[in-house]
Amino acid sequence: MLPWYNRGMLSEFDLIKQYFTRPARPGSRAALGIGDDCALMNTTPGLQLAVSSDMLVEGRHFLPQADPFKLAHKCLAVNLSDLAAMGAKPLAFTLAFSLPEARAEWLAPFSAGLFALADRHGCELIGGDTTKGPLNICITIFGEIMPSRPLRRDAARIGDDIWVSGTLGDARLALAGYRQEIALAPEVLNAAAERMHTPTPRVELGMALCGIAHAAIDISDGLAGDLGHILARSKVGATLDIDALPSGFMLARQDRALQRAYTLTGGDDYELCFTAPADRREAVMAAAASAATAVTRIGCIDAGDGLRLVDTAGAPVQLALATFDHFRTP
Repeated sequence: MLPWYNRGMLSEFDLIKQYFTRPARPGSRAALGIGDDCALMNTTPGLQLAVSSDMLVEGRHFLPQADPFKLAHKCLAVNLSDLAAMGAKPLAFTLAFSLPEARAEWLAPFSAGLFALADRHGCELIGGDTTKGPLNICITIFGEIMPSRPLRRDAARIGDDIWVSGTLGDARLALAGYRQEIALAPEVLNAAAERMHTPTPRVELGMALCGIAHAAIDISDGLAGDLGHILARSKVGATLDIDALPSGFMLARQDRALQRAYTLTGGDDYELCFTAPADRREAVMAAAASAATAVTRIGCIDAGDGLRLVDTAGAPVQLALATFDHFRTP
């Protein structure tokens, strides 16, 4: 008879075979996929390979007992969002994770959520690793892009407009509700939490902006901090109209002070912030329409130092700009 701790548990290779191995599909990029020491992937001549990794840790990036279907979606979405910020087309990804237990009731919805989003973007799982330990999920993703067309953080130019996709702040609002920093009605918390648990990677928008936008970044740690990376790498400054920032649908119900704080410094939005020449506004709007994604012009790149905030009337606004940092944020 099996020891108590092995009853109902799958082996490492059984769980890979049962939940993460899929039949070869037409158009697959994998010359050799799951099951060998390395995956072999066919790439397109004349294009560059874009690679990114993100690790999500229970208790740090997601709440304990998170819904496994939504958790898988988010784990892949944050990686797809990195490709979107470069304007790259998704190709494939690897999955490495540790699990406290290998149980079918968790693995089945997790793999379903993972492949639902992967299939939506034509991105195939080609390998990875599994082990036993605290819940920790790491995905490495691969995309491709023309060498002359990546949206880089160091490419913003003086005179560029600053844009943001979608809406901001609902994910931070949900976190505040979970932490009981503010009281939210259950329906408000649940609606805001959808943005936190199942972000939408703006892959189509990123690809459509190639050749139009100069610089881009995805908003994971808060707009102020992430835009700050563009400013630092591009050696430019920026003026931001804080009242132009598009609040999430649930955040828009809150007072102005909270809207300003969460749209500016809230994380987990995974929208795109990008810069583009002022004379390409029509092209930006056309790209957004082709990707079925709303965009909002929120400021401009200038020759100053750092980020300056103004209101709609152009008056300076002073706000604390503390965004998320893994080693400084509680």
